[in-house]
Amino acid sequence: MFKVFRLTAILEGISYLALFAVTMPLKYMADIPLPNKYVGYAHGILFIAYVILAIVFWFERKWSIKKGIVLLLASLLPFATFYVDQKYLQPAEA
Repeated sequence: MFKVFRLTAILEGISYLALFAVTMPLKYMADIPLPNKYVGYAHGILFIAYVILAIVFWFERKWSIKKGIVLLLASLLPFATFYVDQKYLQPAEA
């Protein structure tokens, strides 16, 4: 299950970056809205999955409040899920 959380964190970060760096410019600059719709749906599902899994692992592993807040805030900032993976998830898996 921990590998699923790590994979979700990485995919959520990738979808977030794809949404802002690729599909939103396509939508607003090239008037091609369809990719934004599908990447947006995927990102929404991955975001919800990430938040649920972060809360589950926060309580299951009895992590500190600081670590739990960092996990949750990471879902809101670009590149932050990659940081969480490097700083918290990879060492916890080892």
